[in-house]
Amino acid sequence: MKSRESIIGNVDWVIVLLYFLLVFFGWLSIYASSGGDTAGSVFDLSTRYGKQLLWIGLAVVMIVAVLLIDAKFFSSFAFVFYGAMILVLIGVLLFGKTVAGSRSWFQIGSFAIQPSEFTKFATALAVAKYLSMTHVDMKNLKTPVIAMSLAGFPALLILLQNDTGSALVYASFALVLFREGFSGSVIFFGFVLAVLFILTLLFGEIYMISTIALLLILLLVFFRKTRKNYKSIIALFLLSSAFVFSVNYAFQNVLEPHQKKRINVLLGIEEDLRGAGYNVNQSKIAIGSGGFTGKGFRQGMLTRYNFVPEQSTDFIFCTVGEEWGFMGTSVVILLFLGLLVRIVV
Repeated sequence: MKSRESIIGNVDWVIVLLYFLLVFFGWLSIYASSGGDTAGSVFDLSTRYGKQLLWIGLAVVMIVAVLLIDAKFFSSFAFVFYGAMILVLIGVLLFGKTVAGSRSWFQIGSFAIQPSEFTKFATALAVAKYLSMTHVDMKNLKTPVIAMSLAGFPALLILLQNDTGSALVYASFALVLFREGFSGSVIFFGFVLAVLFILTLLFGEIYMISTIALLLILLLVFFRKTRKNYKSIIALFLLSSAFVFSVNYAFQNVLEPHQKKRINVLLGIEEDLRGAGYNVNQSKIAIGSGGFTGKGFRQGMLTRYNFVPEQSTDFIFCTVGEEWGFMGTSVVILLFLGLLVRIVV
């Protein structure tokens, strides 16, 4: 009895509430976009919303199981789970099914399973296990390097599957290190690099180098009385310049053509309303048509009749925008922000 009470008492019920509200809104949007007609049809496993309901049910069972199983079990087998999922990711590269250009799926009958989703759980266990070891010291630079390597290796395998979106999710493990006491400067540094990357693509190397040089000259003038900062400022300039000059090379030689096309369209460098920018443009139209309060549940004509490709997956937010308008989208975004803040803080 005491064990059960301690389990219930240690649960953050605010996170549970936020999570299930998002799950509910997500499933409701999938149902609306798929054009379900009767209440009984929600259990039809041949439909997207039926399959999603099955996965939700399985997830609830897994949540309860995780709560009931002794935490020592996960701690003891964390690296085993991690190693097994690494092998599965390699197996996907060799034997997986290609869907929408990404070789990241196993087909089992009428179901398609994406191992990278389960690898997130295994990676989280491995990182947590490593950080909980007695000899690990967050003040030692080696600790975050090893922790991020544990997250980076599966991300690399997922990149090889041509699934960049899923791989980018693993960057969020930096927040785990921040919460565990690692300096937030690393996250800030990563943010600065991302900004430099975008600005370099938009304005070019010469403009960016000139801007960085001007900012650093101002820093040199500001710190003129403390010459000990001069070397750091000069080193910062050289590193920033090297990164800026590497952006164009990486963009042209590392990224796939369709990835370059999407980035250019996203940044407004080029317009391709019938190609790479088609989905985004259609989604904007669908979201904008919802106005302030939306058209109502299952009243979104654009989202129900395939006006937006991948309506019930990648662009499911369009359904929220068209049917629930600005008010509905704001609620969903606030729920996401609330969940993230609650987890991190």
